[in-house]
Amino acid sequence: MSAPSKGFYRQDITKTVWEVRERYRELQAVGSGAYGAVCSAIDQKSGSKVAIKKLYRPFQSELFAKRAYRELRLLKHMKHENVIGLLDVFTPDPSLDKFNDFYLVMPFMGTDLSKIMKHEKLTEDRIQFLVYQMLKGLKVRSFSFNCLWVFDLKPGNLAVNEDCELKILDFGLARHTDSEMTGYVVTRWYRAPEVILNWMHYTQTVDIWSVGCIMAEMVMGRPLFKGNDHLDQLTEIMKVTGTPTQDFVQKLQSQDVSCCFSMNLLEKMLVLDPEKRITASEALAHSYFETIHDPDEENKAEKYDDTFDNMDLPLDEWKCMFGIEKINNFSEQM
Repeated sequence: MSAPSKGFYRQDITKTVWEVRERYRELQAVGSGAYGAVCSAIDQKSGSKVAIKKLYRPFQSELFAKRAYRELRLLKHMKHENVIGLLDVFTPDPSLDKFNDFYLVMPFMGTDLSKIMKHEKLTEDRIQFLVYQMLKGLKVRSFSFNCLWVFDLKPGNLAVNEDCELKILDFGLARHTDSEMTGYVVTRWYRAPEVILNWMHYTQTVDIWSVGCIMAEMVMGRPLFKGNDHLDQLTEIMKVTGTPTQDFVQKLQSQDVSCCFSMNLLEKMLVLDPEKRITASEALAHSYFETIHDPDEENKAEKYDDTFDNMDLPLDEWKCMFGIEKINNFSEQM
């Protein structure tokens, strides 16, 4: 094996060689998924802890390259406090003919909502604040894209730091609904009924259903719809929608009037008909958020140019689209 590129060093992480910039030290494995692995690191330049993602074989095929390019562009585009964004991107590869790997650097959040719910009972104030942040992230998405996109919303994809600040993760795996949407995009327990039924047309309220399921889980301390398969999932949904279970109602009972508002908001989120389901903008204006709602925090985002998302290019051309110089000069472009 040749020596590391100038300004880089190598480290074995869970039987995989990582070659990263020298500024990123103390690498530790955090987790892995279908498309990549993540390590935490200390950025010597800023002193902050970051998350570094290494994609698995991004140039294995044209499809892999297109997916990787989309993730990079989406992360570069999103500049909102409640959606994960990009701090840096780099490659140790010196030229296009040797271009095989690149790394994405993002804020390190510490934990996710799934882990938090396993270890503690969330207060009403924290639930309110967390749901508010989810909806802000969804609202900025609706302004950013001309076409319809959906997230893979589930507790494990909602990163939370020690200050209860939330960011939606895996934005690069968001799906373009008019061409890629299937019944298995969203994890089953949080999947809207129209996705399970593979309806031909979707709206962005697909994600609102997921938020409703997550909110109910925070309130109840367990998943609201825990189906064993897609048919069982529909059965579980039908048991509750329209007439909330007594157990669910009891969990919401409180002296605090905000619980009445939370019940009303949940009912509007968990409407079977997606056309009648509340939108992110409408939900943010709901009485449940009256004490924390700040319209100035919900600024419209720049439109995302999705031209490249419908392109089919040879592998070499996808590599050119990335560009070694463009990747390694990313920090200067910010």
